[in-house]
Amino acid sequence: MLWNLFITFFKIGLMSFGGGYAMLPVIQHEVNQHGWLSDQAFADTVALAGMAPGPIATNSATLIGFKTAGASGAFAATAGMVLPSLLIVVVIATFFLKYHRHERVKAAFYGLRPVVTGLIAYAALRYGLASTEESGIWNWSLLGGLIITACVVVGMIRYKMHPAAALVLSGLLGIAFFS
Repeated sequence: MLWNLFITFFKIGLMSFGGGYAMLPVIQHEVNQHGWLSDQAFADTVALAGMAPGPIATNSATLIGFKTAGASGAFAATAGMVLPSLLIVVVIATFFLKYHRHERVKAAFYGLRPVVTGLIAYAALRYGLASTEESGIWNWSLLGGLIITACVVVGMIRYKMHPAAALVLSGLLGIAFFS
């Protein structure tokens, strides 16, 4: 089990681009494929991982490993998630200073942006609609989530709200809607 956790999260850490939120669909696919957590347990794990300090993908790996195999599972999953990044950063850092101005390198990074945006949008929709699977697409949870999302987007774009204030506002609105 520990080796399985390590290898699975090593592959995710090695092959995923765009940060934690972009990795969430890949993590969910692997968790579903291995049968480690239900969809609701995974959504709860991601929510808890998002509230903890640090990268959400690493926090998710830690929690999934812990729920699957205890403290040693948490260590194996976290090591698997972090080790590829460490190795890649060391290798890339040696070459990046030499080639960072090259046109093909710039073009590759521009090409990755839409993919990362799409993966993040998918994760937002997937977890935003997680509560609607049992009760149909439209329910009070979805409406409340859409109102909170709209308030945060307007606050951040129009009023230049600080992200920490957006988190506090979201939490307060969540208490108001869902308590």
